[in-house]
Amino acid sequence: SSRDSVAFAEDTDDLATLSRLDEQVLVDQLHRRYDADKIYTYIGDILVAVNPFRQLDIYSHKQQVLYNGKSKHEAPPHIFAVSDTAFHYLRDTGKDQCCVVSGESGAGKTESAKLIIKQIVELCLAGSSGTSLERKILDVNPLLEAFGNAQTVMNDNSSRFGKYTELVFNEQGHVLGARISEYLLEKSRVVGQQEGEQNFHILYYLFATPTPEKYFLEAPDSYAYLSNIDGVDVDIESMFAEVVTALTDVGFSEQEREEVFATLAAIIHIGNIKFQSSSALDPVRIDKASDNEVSVVAKLLQIDEGELRNALTCTVMYMKDETVKRPYNRSQATDSRDAIAKALYGRLFGWIVANINLLLSPQTQQAHAAKDKTKRPPAPAKQGTIGILDIFGFEHFAENRFEQWCINLANEQLQHFFNQHVFALELEEYAKEGISGANITYVDNKPLLDMHLTKPIGLLSLLDEETLFPQASDATCVAKFKKHFAAHTNFIASQSEDSVFTIVHYAGKVTYSAASIVDKNRDTLANDIIVLLQGSGCDLVSSLFLGTVNQFGAFELLKSEGRSKSVRITDAKAQNTGKRHPTVSTQFKNSLTVLVEKMTACRPHFVRCIK
Repeated sequence: SSRDSVAFAEDTDDLATLSRLDEQVLVDQLHRRYDADKIYTYIGDILVAVNPFRQLDIYSHKQQVLYNGKSKHEAPPHIFAVSDTAFHYLRDTGKDQCCVVSGESGAGKTESAKLIIKQIVELCLAGSSGTSLERKILDVNPLLEAFGNAQTVMNDNSSRFGKYTELVFNEQGHVLGARISEYLLEKSRVVGQQEGEQNFHILYYLFATPTPEKYFLEAPDSYAYLSNIDGVDVDIESMFAEVVTALTDVGFSEQEREEVFATLAAIIHIGNIKFQSSSALDPVRIDKASDNEVSVVAKLLQIDEGELRNALTCTVMYMKDETVKRPYNRSQATDSRDAIAKALYGRLFGWIVANINLLLSPQTQQAHAAKDKTKRPPAPAKQGTIGILDIFGFEHFAENRFEQWCINLANEQLQHFFNQHVFALELEEYAKEGISGANITYVDNKPLLDMHLTKPIGLLSLLDEETLFPQASDATCVAKFKKHFAAHTNFIASQSEDSVFTIVHYAGKVTYSAASIVDKNRDTLANDIIVLLQGSGCDLVSSLFLGTVNQFGAFELLKSEGRSKSVRITDAKAQNTGKRHPTVSTQFKNSLTVLVEKMTACRPHFVRCIK
């Protein structure tokens, strides 16, 4: 119709100003702008960013200066304008701000979040040459990407964890420090990847080390945990050099860097330890051909080789007056081996984040500034924050597992936050002013969130309940889901398979395989392995297992780092063995709750990425 063509022909940076806006007009406008290299478009207060999948020359320093202190319509839509708005609102109002970057996997969220941070750092420098703190904040990204990102079928540089970066400022707008919260690293990727996918980037970059012999490394294609070697199409030499520089600049010592690389090498070698037994259910022994790998792993982790062999082939039960050894069968031994690799990697990632937070905390930075008389004086107590959320996008693969379920639930929570701000609060305002909002409709996904998160009968609570039963299986867990939710509009039970279920998400139906769901939720590591690793001669490895993972899934450094190791080990044994550790879904639920609380206390700015 002629009205359609009018809306299509109108040229505007803000689609909310069009005479008519529906899905078709929106898509046509975004296409037309994209073809003219205009990848950014406003829809009211929301910035839409269409992934260009190539380098555009719109992020230069000249562009950064252009977006300093400009009101929204003084310059074309740009990601830098989001940073500028958040920064100036914080300075002018004192209210904390957050930038919420959302979109499906591969839409460009991580790049958008990096650009927001780059521009905020530019704004707080504005004219000064900058301090090492600003450089450290920018160095954090390549570090976390190397350890937390991987190639998937949807994206060559997919974030396999969620992160919320909070930059802390004083009243003058100078940055004082940074904090990172990380969510749900996909540890299962360490021990196996789906067809056409890769392990975490850093495990490939490590082969560019100038001293492979120090880590006993041979050709990358000889390691079971590293699939799709041919798919590595980056210059691993320069990527490895970038990681070393970032670790150094952020403040990791040479010893710490060496220990990080030795631990990564140990993880790669662990995957090559194979087991033999007379039959699948008989007690295992380590395959003769793997003897060398076992001794390499023991050397790299600085633990006793005999004790490692024991820990790999049997479990030790501590009864009241005796210890009982129970030998593993083949699948138990393989699971136990993989659990060690996942725990090492997951805790190493958590340790890196915890140390970044320690090194970049306002307290540490102020302590440095106090020592250095040339620096700005310590800030007054009043502080404000800008948070930048870059969380894994909605995923729908050929096979979707526990990890995809958690990732998609996080996206539902984000969508709800977005709806609350963009629609629900707007409708409340209308009602106050006596305006009818009847023509505003949106899909409220609260019923889906309640189905997952309610206690005691939500899906995650039911999963936790099953996790407590030693005899529980993936099928008994799904049977419980069906029993309670067969009639729910967002749940579809499979008629033919007993460990499959479908969720009707805001972004479409996704069928999940419940394979290993109960074990993944338990995420346990045998006590004798914990004790063995706590006693490692390598400071990093022992602190990974003396530290604790809190109820939000974050790694906490040991408080008493300075005390003698023997005392620390007995303390930590008591800490680590006495209490039941929270399940993965509980940690995830807790961390989502805190994230939403933090974001709700802020003024949000939304960036929606599209591909």
